[in-house]
Amino acid sequence: MSKSTKWFLLIFSMLVVVGVVFTFLFYSAIRSVSDGSKEVVTVGRGAKLALVELVGEIRSSEDIIRQLKKYREDSSIKGILLRIDSPGGAVVPSQEMYEEVRKTRDVKPVVVSMGSLAASGGYYVAVGATKLVANRGTLTGSIGVIAEFLQVQEAMKKLGVDIKTVKSGKLKDAGTPVRNMSAEAEKYFQWLLDDVHRQFVTVVEQERKLKHSDALALSDGRVYTGEQAIELGLVDTLGTYEDAVRIAAELSGIDGDPAIVKEREKKKFFDRMFGDVGESISDIKEAILQKPIMSYRFIGPF
Repeated sequence: MSKSTKWFLLIFSMLVVVGVVFTFLFYSAIRSVSDGSKEVVTVGRGAKLALVELVGEIRSSEDIIRQLKKYREDSSIKGILLRIDSPGGAVVPSQEMYEEVRKTRDVKPVVVSMGSLAASGGYYVAVGATKLVANRGTLTGSIGVIAEFLQVQEAMKKLGVDIKTVKSGKLKDAGTPVRNMSAEAEKYFQWLLDDVHRQFVTVVEQERKLKHSDALALSDGRVYTGEQAIELGLVDTLGTYEDAVRIAAELSGIDGDPAIVKEREKKKFFDRMFGDVGESISDIKEAILQKPIMSYRFIGPF
């Protein structure tokens, strides 16, 4: 056997080994994502309460709605804990989740446990529940709507870039980032925001059984601490997560410590391989390119 043949066989064998190892690692990663039960019991051995977590900015309602429907239809689940730690977000997903929470409370108790922040869209979702529990220092409320418009006209001029727009209606390109907003376009968007704000105020007024004037006075966008929210009628009681568990168990007719059931976290293979890098890229893309035109979102240093 020639020397070149030996080298070829050695390199080929090494490539085969690397290929087998990579295939095994890939298969193991896929199995680790999909294997096992979809649910995991985090604590307790009694009757079951389901834990659904709404954390971070609201961009989509699909996952939360899916969980609420599943646990609503599961007769082994006696009640639902909805843990909210969110500044809010997109208008329609917030409204959709609220409607699903409201439907679910008609079947079995839904108790909201507020974390550090349950504001704007996060509060909108919460008011559909059976009982709202806030910590003393929770920031909640922020009942309002916001729209932010990127303005790049001056920067484009400096770069020597111009865009010609052809349109069929004078407000068709209202809000475009390549032209400064006119007074008429600003008035148009204010009209839209006022209507979406009215929808939010109406829900809070009905769910919290407030006078219209009181609900309107509370809906100027400010946040309230848990203690302030109790006095204003925006939440039902002060308490920790453990207090919320106890309240949910009582409302669900559970004696003793309930078993808390939640979905096992499932990460995509890309996320498992590259950690937070993929999430950061996705967050930047969402913030710059895909931000909803109107948001139930608290703007603050969080």
